[in-house]
Amino acid sequence: MSAIITSSLTVAQRKKLLSLFNNAKLHLLYKASVHNFYANQFHNRCDKQGPTVCVAYNPSGFIYGAYTSKDFAQTTRKIIDEHAFLFSIHEDRPMLVQVRVNWDHPAFEDATTGPNFGTLLFLNKNTATVRIRNSGGEAYTFDPAELFGGDLTLTEFEVYRVEEIGAYLSKPWRNIQWTEDKREELIKKIQSYCPNMKSVKETRLLLVGPVGAGKSSFCNSINSVFRGHMTSRAIAGTAGKSVTVQFRTYTITASKGRSSVPLILCDTMGLEEEDNQGLNPNEVMNICKGHVPDHYQFNPQAPLQEGAAGYKKHVTLKDKIHCLVYVVDASRVSLMSQKILDNFTTIREKANHMGIPQILLMTKIDEACPLVEEDLKNVYHSAHIQKKAREASVTLGIPLSCIVPIKNYFEELELNLEADVLLLSAVELMRNYADSFFENQTPEDNEETD
Repeated sequence: MSAIITSSLTVAQRKKLLSLFNNAKLHLLYKASVHNFYANQFHNRCDKQGPTVCVAYNPSGFIYGAYTSKDFAQTTRKIIDEHAFLFSIHEDRPMLVQVRVNWDHPAFEDATTGPNFGTLLFLNKNTATVRIRNSGGEAYTFDPAELFGGDLTLTEFEVYRVEEIGAYLSKPWRNIQWTEDKREELIKKIQSYCPNMKSVKETRLLLVGPVGAGKSSFCNSINSVFRGHMTSRAIAGTAGKSVTVQFRTYTITASKGRSSVPLILCDTMGLEEEDNQGLNPNEVMNICKGHVPDHYQFNPQAPLQEGAAGYKKHVTLKDKIHCLVYVVDASRVSLMSQKILDNFTTIREKANHMGIPQILLMTKIDEACPLVEEDLKNVYHSAHIQKKAREASVTLGIPLSCIVPIKNYFEELELNLEADVLLLSAVELMRNYADSFFENQTPEDNEETD
């Protein structure tokens, strides 16, 4: 799996660019310094992505480019798009420059080259340069000095998908109480929980999801909520490859003066796009059945086999997984590869066969929606988050009622009431679903064992 790529836009530059759109966010698809200044690399990542904006950087300090609401698809046709425009940003100029497409002119040529907006051809001949053509009657009328300082060299070139965020819903699609009393109520309910099974003292929850989705961060976040301050027991990061390489089980430690928390969070290696990389779906079933010990080192190419060192042959209900929790980045719901989706399907079908309840956590909701970034209490007023939840439901086959948006703690130094309420509400749902799992067990499973 490729390393996570980051935008070269500053916060101020991004805000200026977003001011050209009506309540939208930018999702980085292509970065030339990472993927090379090649037209085919641009098309591999940007074709059929809907509205996009090309952002060019040059040595003269200009950030400029072009927007189109139409797909790139290499049709070899000239595309009419009345919404297309060019733009330019420079730190010495307070105002952003916008040049709209001339009426009744093609906005761009949908060719196999780099983005070709008629007057401007980016990635000219697969190089870090731009070709300019001013022959009269062009789609855009501009001054080269004003638009890009007359400098045709590229230091960087990026393409973003422009995603409409949607409206602020006057009525939330779920009701939630954002109060200290609600947080304390959830904490007490979770701490006082006792599984209705003599043989089980703690509920085991298994976290599964793509690399970087936030599984380990969720473990740290839940532990932080119950400790009352930030903790970092699970290794979390954004290295592009799975930071978690062992199967880890984390008990939740309560702050002084509080009772223990009857939960065990089980962290796994991330799912990856390449064959023989990341968590193997068969390994998930080994974990669900209780055969995998804590600190087991994952081997993507060879799941743990019966008889192998460390394999737990004799297991009871307390060793098994009682609720399976999928973890997905809200911004990447529609971007998961077929390989990742196939892995989800395999795991879900096998878990269904075993009768294990499943829910889905949508993480990084503040990154997915500016309304939520501004105020977490907007999460259920956000049409965009609601849309992403519905997309996840359709894509992964998880009922909408089993999908919960959350925000993990990652860069914060202090706890936040709204984040705590979302995290605790998610755990409360897991606890309720685990109860359903216990209710379906046989009387023999309810016998205590040594």
